[in-house]
Amino acid sequence: MSRYLFDNTDARTPDRFAVLESCYDHVSRRRLELTGLAPGWRCLEVGGGGGSLGDWLAERTGPDGEVTVTDIDPRWAESRPHSPQVRLLHHDIVNDPLPGDGYDLIHARLVLIHLPERLQVLDRLVRALRPGGTLVLEEFDCHWSPVLASPDEESEALFDHVQAALLAQLQKAGADPLWGRRVLGAMRRAGLEDVTATTYAESWQGGTPGIDLHRVNAQQTEAGLRADGVTEAELQRFYALLRDPGFVVNSPPLISAQGRRRGR
Repeated sequence: MSRYLFDNTDARTPDRFAVLESCYDHVSRRRLELTGLAPGWRCLEVGGGGGSLGDWLAERTGPDGEVTVTDIDPRWAESRPHSPQVRLLHHDIVNDPLPGDGYDLIHARLVLIHLPERLQVLDRLVRALRPGGTLVLEEFDCHWSPVLASPDEESEALFDHVQAALLAQLQKAGADPLWGRRVLGAMRRAGLEDVTATTYAESWQGGTPGIDLHRVNAQQTEAGLRADGVTEAELQRFYALLRDPGFVVNSPPLISAQGRRRGR
């Protein structure tokens, strides 16, 4: 089974999914609409998390459409009701055969960034499209999250310190924190045509839902953060800082890249 730094079996996983859905689902829906998404389409949602985008795809593709939602641990999506045309699958995108091919649309958000085998997975996804089908990959550029406002210089330095340790943990787990800025080029090299990208970011103020992503990520990786030199006192100050409305940080940019398989 592929390894993820943020273990989906952790009890805090729904908190992470909730933040991602509230902050980025509207961005993903807008990008998916630009593919020409229409009734009757066959769609594959890779790493579907809580299943919110799979449900939205089912609404858009209608009763004649088909939406397959995969996840390495689909329990969180299984906990909510779904449309009849939504199929949930326990699936490891690196090691398991794809659940079909000839898809009109394949979408993955914040999945390939975590996979050392991301380029091989990208090639597999391209081959699973029908001729003329569209792949949409949405990935963070984790190295651009500047502090926009801070109570003092020490607080800004603390955030940067914890963030650097978290990025080190990601890299140790095989993730590429810079994958967001590389994904468009990778999709072109994989043979896709008409590849374009948009970038979305917003400010996150202390105490608001978005910034809670930093709390959940840090809590799930506390052991590794301590091993990389973050003390318990620093972690507690970090959590307090994330609740301070005087602290504002830029969200990690979500780069949404779209490309089309050759042919019709």
